[in-house]
Amino acid sequence: MRARTAEDQIRSGGCHCGAVRFAALLPDRIIAHACNCSICEKSGFLHIIVPECAFRIVSGAENLSEYRFNTGQAQHLFCKTCGVKAFYRPRSNPDGWSVNAHCLDAETRPVIDIEPFDGRNWEANARALAHLSREPG
Repeated sequence: MRARTAEDQIRSGGCHCGAVRFAALLPDRIIAHACNCSICEKSGFLHIIVPECAFRIVSGAENLSEYRFNTGQAQHLFCKTCGVKAFYRPRSNPDGWSVNAHCLDAETRPVIDIEPFDGRNWEANARALAHLSREPG
């Protein structure tokens, strides 16, 4: 993992049962997006989008199940044991990951500012997120 900024720190997290664990490099304060699309609204997913270089699956990759719908581009990954989606490969950012802010461990969680995102009107708004997964430099 490579830091995006000098303030980035490793933040750990995982699913409910602990079978799937991840790490993400995040600053002390970050924006998370509350999307109103059908899957995010029903599951309560709160998006923190990071580039590939700022994320890694620490353990439990073999315990992930995949779900794709609509265009089939987003790779929704769920723990086979508890069913929690702690992160996934979003359609808007196929070069990065979306971490569920709710799945970050309390002891490493940054301050999170929540902004709404209109995912119901996906095609009109998705490009507003594209820059979030770009690697630095």
